[in-house]
Amino acid sequence: MKQIENLVNLFISAVLITFVSCNRADTPEEILSRHPRILLLEGEEEMIKKSLETSRVWKDMHEAILGKSDAIISLPPVERELTGRRLLGKSREVLRRIFYLSYSYRMTGDDKYAERAEKEMLAAAGFSDWNPSHFLDVGEMTMALAIGYDWLYHKLSPGSREIIREAILTKGLEPSFDSDYNRFLSAEHNWNQVCNTGMTYGALAIYEYYPDLAREVIDRAYNTITLAKADYKPDGAYPEGYGYWRYGTSFNVMFLSAVDKIWPGRFNYDDYPAFVETGSFVKNMLAPSGMCYNWGDNRAGGSLSPAMFWFAEKKNQPSLLWKEKFFLDRDDLSRVTSERLLPAIMIWGKDIPFDKIVEPDYKFYVARGKMPLILMRTSWTDPGAIYLGFKGGSPSVNHGHMDVGSFVFEADGVRWAIDLGPQGYHSLESLGMNIWGRSQDAERWTVYRLNNFSHSTLTVNGELQRVDGYAGIDRYSDDPGFSFGISDISSLYSTTLESVTRGAGIVDMEYLVIRDELSTGPDPAVVRWQMLTGADVTVTGNNSATLALDGRTLDLRVDSPQYIRVTTWSSQPGTEWDVPNPGTILVGFEVTVPANARETFDVKFIPGSSDTDADFDRNLADW
Repeated sequence: MKQIENLVNLFISAVLITFVSCNRADTPEEILSRHPRILLLEGEEEMIKKSLETSRVWKDMHEAILGKSDAIISLPPVERELTGRRLLGKSREVLRRIFYLSYSYRMTGDDKYAERAEKEMLAAAGFSDWNPSHFLDVGEMTMALAIGYDWLYHKLSPGSREIIREAILTKGLEPSFDSDYNRFLSAEHNWNQVCNTGMTYGALAIYEYYPDLAREVIDRAYNTITLAKADYKPDGAYPEGYGYWRYGTSFNVMFLSAVDKIWPGRFNYDDYPAFVETGSFVKNMLAPSGMCYNWGDNRAGGSLSPAMFWFAEKKNQPSLLWKEKFFLDRDDLSRVTSERLLPAIMIWGKDIPFDKIVEPDYKFYVARGKMPLILMRTSWTDPGAIYLGFKGGSPSVNHGHMDVGSFVFEADGVRWAIDLGPQGYHSLESLGMNIWGRSQDAERWTVYRLNNFSHSTLTVNGELQRVDGYAGIDRYSDDPGFSFGISDISSLYSTTLESVTRGAGIVDMEYLVIRDELSTGPDPAVVRWQMLTGADVTVTGNNSATLALDGRTLDLRVDSPQYIRVTTWSSQPGTEWDVPNPGTILVGFEVTVPANARETFDVKFIPGSSDTDADFDRNLADW
C-alpha cells in the first residue's frame, strides 16, 4: 500500500514539475534568444494537437491546411511580376504559401513542407526589391519571410538563413526608414496596421543579428499603430468597411498576438476600448444570407475571419463567432483556404469550445464616429429574417463612396437593396486615372460605382454629394415593435436643399420603411429617390412596384403628398472607364419640389411572406 502511495506521489510530483516547466514565465530575453519566437512558441504545437483530438472542426481545418500545403508543393515559386504599380498579389500569395507550409511542418515534422517553403523564401529573397513604392507589398512579403525564417529556422541551411535574413533586412526593414516609402507611419487606415505588423515580424525574426535596429522598428510600431486604433472610436465600427476591417484589423491582431507573447502587458488595451469591442461590429455586419453590408470599397461576399477568434478569446465572448460558425459549418473547408492568415485560427481558436458559441442576444447595433451606421435584424437563426444596414458618414473617409443615406435590405432570404461595391483599382489606374483624390472635383467621383448616381440614396439636381458633408445617426430605437435610425443628411446636399433628413426602420418585424423629409431654399429642386436592386422590377401603379428574385417577391409602395410615378432606370454606366453592372437596375421616382417648400416621401418594402397592411404613417419627429 505504501509503495502504491509513493508511486502516486512521484507521479503527481512529475506532473507538477512538467506543468510548472511548461508554464514558466520566460523573460523577453529568453524568448528572443531562441527560435521559433513569433506567434507560436516552441512546444506550443502540442496545445493545437490536443484541440485536434477533441474538436471535429479543428481537425477538419487542420486537414484542409495540410491538403492545401500538399497542393502548393507541386507549384513553381512565385515570380516577381507587377500588376500596374502593385506587387501585392504576389506578396499575398507568398505569405499564404509560406504560412501554410510552415504550419504544416511544425505540426507534422514532415520535411517536404520545410523544403518547399525554403524554395519559396529563396525565390522571394532573390527579387530585385519588394516594390517599396507601394509599401503594403513590402509589409506582406516581409511578414511572409519572417514567419518562414523563424518557424523553420532549425531546418534551413546556414546559407539559406543568411540569404533570407539579408532580404528581410535590406528589402523589408531598411526601406521602412525612407521617407519616400514610410507614409504608413502617419496613416490612420489599413496601411498603418499592415506595414507596421510586417516590419515588426521582420524585426522579431532577425532580432539577435540586429538588436538595435529591431528594437527601433518594434518601438516605432508600438508608438504609431495606435493611430490606426483611434479609427475604431468610439464604438468599434471601422470606417473603411468590412473587407478592409478584415485586412487592417487582421494584421493588427497578428501584431498584438506576436508581441503579447514576448512582452505581455506592454500594450495597454484599456486605452483602446473601441478596438477591443470591434468584433461586435463585424458580427453585425454579416447578414442572414452570409453576405456583408458592403458600403464603400468592399465586395458583398462574407467570409471566415480568423481575427474574430482572437477577439472572442480576448473578450471571453464566444457569441462573437456566431456568424463565423456559419463559415466553419461546412463539409469542405478547403473553400476557406484562400485566406492567407488561416493558420492563425488554429492558434486563436483552439481553446474556444464550439458548444459555447451561442446565439447573440442583441439584434440591433449602432455606431458613431467616422462612419455612423445602424445594423438591425429580426432574427439570428432564421435565414429569411429581415436585415437592414443604414449608413451616414462622409464620402471623404478612406475608401469611401458618395453613399451617405444608402442602405442594404434583406428579407425572405433575398438581398433586395444592394451595393455594387468597388471597381478594380488597376482597371482605372491603367487608364491613367487618379482614383484616390477626395476633393469635390476629384477624378474619383467620375467613377459610377463610387458616386451617388449608383447608390440607394438621393440625388438632387443631378449633382454629386458633398465630400465635406457628414451625417451622424441622430436618433434611434431598438424596440422590436419599431427599430429605427434617423440621420440628418443635409450637409451632403448643402448646395441644393435647405435640409433633408432620412429615417430607416423595421416595423413590427414585418417590413421596412424609408422616410425622407426635406425642404428647399429659394430655388426648386429635382429630387431623385432610387434604390439599386438585382431583382426583376414590375411597375404595378403610379406609386408601386413588385420586385421578384429567386422565387420571392417584394412589394414597394410610395406614400407622399406629391404626385409620384415609380419608374426604373438603367444601372449601366456610359463611360469608357466604368465596368458594366449586369443583372442590376435602379427603381424609384423623380419629382420637382418647388422653391421654399417642404416635402416627404414614405417608401415601404413589404416582403411576400408578410400579409401586413403596412399602414405605418408617422413624421420623423414622432418616430
